[in-house]
Amino acid sequence: MKREEELIKAGWERRFVACEPRLSEMVGMYREIGFEVRVEPLPTKEERDAEGSSGCEESGCTACLDVDPDRYKIIFTRPAT
Repeated sequence: MKREEELIKAGWERRFVACEPRLSEMVGMYREIGFEVRVEPLPTKEERDAEGSSGCEESGCTACLDVDPDRYKIIFTRPAT
């Protein structure tokens, strides 16, 4: 994943994929404990297929991602500067 690789090189750590309401809850929690937080869109189905990645490390199923991809986001964090 080119975008993900760029973020990792910049010091960001991929946490997990989430949708509301957990997305906002976890963003708030990470900020509260002192992290910078970045929320990124999922790669498109075409990008995931081209890279052989599901976009969701938890399992190989992408049915929910394919039906409503804008609903899900990837949370990245890094220590606050």
